[in-house]
Amino acid sequence: MHLPVFVLVLFMVFSYHVSAVSWLQNPYLLNIIAFGKQPSSNSSLLLANTSIESMVDHFALYNSNTFPESVLTGGMGTFDVYSFTTLSNNQISASAIWVTNERGHDERSINAAVAGWEVNPKYGDNKTHFVTAWTNDAFKSTGCKNLDCNGFVPVNYAPITPGDTIEAIGGQKRVTIKIFKSKDDGDWWLHFGYDNQNLSRVGYWPKNIFTNLADHANYITWGGFTRSSVGDGSPAMGNGQWPGETSAFIRDIKYVNTDGQGDYEPAPGHMGLRAAVTHPKCYGLGPFINDTFSYGGPGGCTE
Repeated sequence: MHLPVFVLVLFMVFSYHVSAVSWLQNPYLLNIIAFGKQPSSNSSLLLANTSIESMVDHFALYNSNTFPESVLTGGMGTFDVYSFTTLSNNQISASAIWVTNERGHDERSINAAVAGWEVNPKYGDNKTHFVTAWTNDAFKSTGCKNLDCNGFVPVNYAPITPGDTIEAIGGQKRVTIKIFKSKDDGDWWLHFGYDNQNLSRVGYWPKNIFTNLADHANYITWGGFTRSSVGDGSPAMGNGQWPGETSAFIRDIKYVNTDGQGDYEPAPGHMGLRAAVTHPKCYGLGPFINDTFSYGGPGGCTE
């Protein structure tokens, strides 16, 4: 199965300190999202970067079945959000949507706007946080997480700000996230809500901070992610349950047009979705049916 390169470098940047983008920067993840390289069975995301080489990343995701020449203008999804109280200092559990553009199978060409949730003890707690990120060169020299650099522009009276806590009452909440390129100004707007019928603006990524993504996206990805130290058991993904009725879900999955409207849901074949899981002994994906899929698992992988 051919999956595009972005899911690997983007995974490596989101965690070793809060101002970095650690789990997003993993080159293996980026190779899945943007260049279509399929993970081998039971493979892990052992990081090559010397500063974080003792970390391992995993994911279970669906990626748009598109091509470098495809033109996409946005995506959305409703995410089940969970809290974890037992993560160690080196463990992260997250779920997100990536809107990306890459050209010519060149890692440095990867542009991305990302939003989701993560539990990351580097914030100083085990709470669930709303997280955003951006880059125009696969995090080689540009981009950051949340508001740690210039790039994402928050608006007044937003329902949430990047980095804020999402209180998962009873251990669970649902949030809807939408990213789309507005026809009015050409910028990439982020909308958020606790009700998929009532979304509000959070802010935007100006088109001029991007190169390839300044015009359109060619891949969109939805999924769950974890990070842990080599030799330690990996954390739970989603709610820790295997995909099914009681597991975590991502719902309302749609491509979004420049009016900010959910245009249509992905379908089998071109413009549909394709699956990727790094370690099926620890994590899994349910089938994509009626704009929804389940995902997650108990973790426990040591590599």
